[in-house]
Amino acid sequence: MPSPALAALDAAGLPYRVIRHGPVRSLAEAAAARGVAVPDVVKTIVVRRGPDDHLFVLTPGDRVISWPKLRALLGVNRLSMPDAAAARDATGYERGTITPFGATTAWPVVADERLRGREITLGAGEHGVAVALDADAAITTLGATVADVTDPEPAR
Repeated sequence: MPSPALAALDAAGLPYRVIRHGPVRSLAEAAAARGVAVPDVVKTIVVRRGPDDHLFVLTPGDRVISWPKLRALLGVNRLSMPDAAAARDATGYERGTITPFGATTAWPVVADERLRGREITLGAGEHGVAVALDADAAITTLGATVADVTDPEPAR
């Protein structure tokens, strides 16, 4: 039986490729295991607007959410990130596996504009499993709002 993520992709008729790579400890390791560049490892971030009001933000792997840009886009003064348990409750997925596809609630999706025109990889609802798919097709299927909502990852 396919995972909820794969079942949702199938139901949407989206072409994708499953990548099984086992455990990874970092975004760079995930990119290497998936055979893609770091920006093509898309992070699905769960953001909380209020009680039982969340959204998914899709960011390239080399970028982070710009909270001022996201607040301005959404017209709100406050956003937060739920802890791991609350994120699982809101999506049905554990951190590191979260994807908007097949989540227990179809929360709104915001996709950073830098994802357009690329093949991306997303979590597939299980640790060590990802899917590669066309970003534009995913954005359209999800009905995502596309905007500049990220900043470069700070240097470490």
